[in-house]
Amino acid sequence: MKNIWRFLVPYYARYKKQLVLGFGSLILKDAFHVAQPLVIRNGIDSLQKSFAMEGVFWFAATLVALSIAKGIFQYWMRVILIGVSRDIEYDLRNDLFGHLTKLSAGFFSKYRTGDIMARSTNDLNAVRMMLGPGLMYWTETGLTLILSIAVMSIVDWRLTLMALIPAPFVSIAVIFFGRRIHERFEKIQEMFSSISSRVQENLSGVRVIRAYVQEKHEIEMFERMNQDYIAHNIRLARISGMFYPLLQSLVGLTFLTVLLAGGARMLDGKLSAGSFVMFNTYMGMLIWPMIAVGWVVNLIQRGRASVERIQQLLREEPAIAAPAKAVAMPAEGPRGEIRFEKVSLAYGDAGYALQDLELTIPAGATVALVGHTGSGKTSVIQMIPRMMDPTTGRVMVDGVDVREYDPKELRRHIAVVPQETFLFSTTIAENIALGVEKATAEEIAAAAEIAGLGPDIAGFPQGLDTKVGERGLTLSGGQKQRTAIARAVLRNPRILILDDALSAVDTVTEERVLQGLAGVMQGRTTILISHRVSTVRNADRIFVLRDGKVAEQGTHEELLGIANGYYAELHQRQLLEDELETTA
Repeated sequence: MKNIWRFLVPYYARYKKQLVLGFGSLILKDAFHVAQPLVIRNGIDSLQKSFAMEGVFWFAATLVALSIAKGIFQYWMRVILIGVSRDIEYDLRNDLFGHLTKLSAGFFSKYRTGDIMARSTNDLNAVRMMLGPGLMYWTETGLTLILSIAVMSIVDWRLTLMALIPAPFVSIAVIFFGRRIHERFEKIQEMFSSISSRVQENLSGVRVIRAYVQEKHEIEMFERMNQDYIAHNIRLARISGMFYPLLQSLVGLTFLTVLLAGGARMLDGKLSAGSFVMFNTYMGMLIWPMIAVGWVVNLIQRGRASVERIQQLLREEPAIAAPAKAVAMPAEGPRGEIRFEKVSLAYGDAGYALQDLELTIPAGATVALVGHTGSGKTSVIQMIPRMMDPTTGRVMVDGVDVREYDPKELRRHIAVVPQETFLFSTTIAENIALGVEKATAEEIAAAAEIAGLGPDIAGFPQGLDTKVGERGLTLSGGQKQRTAIARAVLRNPRILILDDALSAVDTVTEERVLQGLAGVMQGRTTILISHRVSTVRNADRIFVLRDGKVAEQGTHEELLGIANGYYAELHQRQLLEDELETTA
């Protein structure tokens, strides 16, 4: 628990003024609340000695004034303290989201998307309930108990001790049930994460599910998960259902003790009528605090479980981080010379994707990487913008190890069009302008034209303002790839990387796009990855990768001259495929 509050205190510290006002209102509210039974006691005892209507009106007016004052401060207590919990929830959500954006790809392969979403929503809500209503009512009930018991002790300490007989049993019940509520709620949150992940995967892969006729299987699986979730919630409800009646029984026992013992003392003349009424009024006031203890314990245990789940994410460290003293990047960006020096890259127990790779790309050159699937092509280009770091060796940009640059500065001058194109659920224009804040409509249209997307956009009813749906659902594979290419072109990078970015378009469209890109690639370092000879044939240099090493290199003509070489065989095979398509 100490670790949790150590984590939360800095968030509370941001709102010191509000907390002082909020808890100040809480103290005044409780003070006015606790003063009411004292006024009742003095009024009854005074009127018993000498009854006067003037006294009745005076005591009634005092009680009304106390109630109004209590109501005013209770309103501000709730507004301020609940408001602070909302502000802290806002800060926590921003910090969590900001932290998630800094984490490396390995983190997202370890945690499912639905699990992360559940922690960012459901768990944050549980934390807010603990920080706002939970802490507020814990303080309020605690202060009400202390003030009430203090006044009762001054009036009759013996009767007060009798009234407190059930208190140890309340403490035991809180500890016993609180631990079990914490454990069960933690399990429920884990199950909620699993359900969220299942829903997210089903919605993202809905076309695959339909293609393989798995709708019934997924519905049955979801139903089983929901049934388990309901069963665990019922288990939590059962223990909560036992907790609250037990507390109410203990409160009832306390009330009965005061009535019997207090009535006897009043009949013996040891307690005035006003004091007896006061004791019963205080006991009535203490019913809610004693019941609220159970509700607050429930909130705190739920909040604790959720804080631990959020902290688990926040403890994750990004594998790629800026160095303490980063090398400054030139204002105009890097020249674009890239060199791999004895670079090896291992993926855990899966073995090495690259081994002692030696490769040099001159500044401003257009080079191509080809090779069979799994030869390490994508691994090579992922290390240039530091999406991952080599296991051994160095990747140099302009003679400087990329690990010495600030990743943000480095990536600002690099544009990558990945194999798997991702588009956001917004317009084509906004997808193209991603990362370019002040892009004009003319610049966006020009980038789309270069990427060969112009004719397609002209056919859309709303042109560039056409919404593409989730992940670009309304676009074809080729249209999505060309949108991603336009995004990279608009960025005007010093290093342009196209990772099999034309695999979903036909050869005619490919030729048109490459012609449009010819001017863009001029003067900047460009890396092409493709399985098509037609895409890479005009590159200044072509590297053939095999088993994580450079097996062949040279121009298109030079590689065709290598007998039994991979590139020559690839070229011959594609010529044959084209010939078969022509004659078909």
